Amino acid sequence: MGRELNVEHRTRVAVNGYGVIGKRVADAVMAQEDMELTGVSDVIADYRIAVAAGKGIPVYASTGQALPVMVDAGLPVAGSLHQLLEDVDVVVDCTPAKVGAGNLELYRQHGVKSVFQGGEKHDLTGHSFVAHANYATALGRDSTRVVSCNTTATVRTLTALKGAGLLSKARGVLVRRATDPWESDHSGIMNTIVPEGRIPSHQGPDAQSVVPDLDVVTMAAKGAHTQNHLHFWTVELSGPTDRQEVLGAFRAMPRLAMVRRSDGVVAVNSTVELMEDLGRPRGDMYEVALWEDILTVDGNELYYTYTVDNQAIVIPENIDAIRALTGTVDDARESIRRTDRALGVRQDFVAPQDALMPQPDR
Repeated sequence: MGRELNVEHRTRVAVNGYGVIGKRVADAVMAQEDMELTGVSDVIADYRIAVAAGKGIPVYASTGQALPVMVDAGLPVAGSLHQLLEDVDVVVDCTPAKVGAGNLELYRQHGVKSVFQGGEKHDLTGHSFVAHANYATALGRDSTRVVSCNTTATVRTLTALKGAGLLSKARGVLVRRATDPWESDHSGIMNTIVPEGRIPSHQGPDAQSVVPDLDVVTMAAKGAHTQNHLHFWTVELSGPTDRQEVLGAFRAMPRLAMVRRSDGVVAVNSTVELMEDLGRPRGDMYEVALWEDILTVDGNELYYTYTVDNQAIVIPENIDAIRALTGTVDDARESIRRTDRALGVRQDFVAPQDALMPQPDR
């Protein structure tokens, strides 16, 4: 079991791995009124971790081998990961896929609760997390796994329909970005599209690890681009309905925002530019951006498409996972409200009635 938490203080959080996800989680933790970032830990000694140190974030070395390298690089290393873990309630593991699995026992030894990312297997923690769908089952657990960007988006949209009694079964096609933008110089694909080697692709079964009764099958391919994923869904509805009922279900879902071709948002790059224009940190989009004017209902069949920011969509889920594990907030809607208000999450990016996501009573 984790160490007893002091409910009078803000939740003390460590981030292990200060890369694409880790740096965003760290910033999101610092934006929360009920949390404090105790430090970040890594094995790198380049500009990425130097930026963290420049922000005044305490920096730690994740391994004994990394410590002298980081010190030699002039970084103000506060200590080792072991020392950091002695001063925190929760660690968010943002290390590369499959590295995190090797850290679980260390976290247990220190009595620290732990949040892992979607690159790890469900079996590592026995629990996979999407805040609105299964927050309650994470309450008080020692660890959980925030599912991947594509799985998070899949769960958000399909459970919106399921919760409204509209979903029968769903079949999705994903065009995935080839690599993260910062790695464009040394990895990825060019001038081709690479289909995944099996059907279903992993996102469908992964969504079922969160919501077991989802009837969902996914197919995926990697495209020659590094910004965002694009999903296309064909859904069999539970019965004939109309666009407004479907749109109402989507609008009631936290972290799902409408975009429209009529507003000039015509492609993935449009949403990237839009986030920058809105002043989002790093141009991040925490929401699923669903094209309202492409969505089509034909009897009991629904067709829709949306885009997913692979670098940002899971960030609010990590914050809610911290609250769930520590039990500082026992209601999912309240945790989502706090997180989304701190991060400026919206229901609509362009319309005049722009607002934060729905309040807890919706």
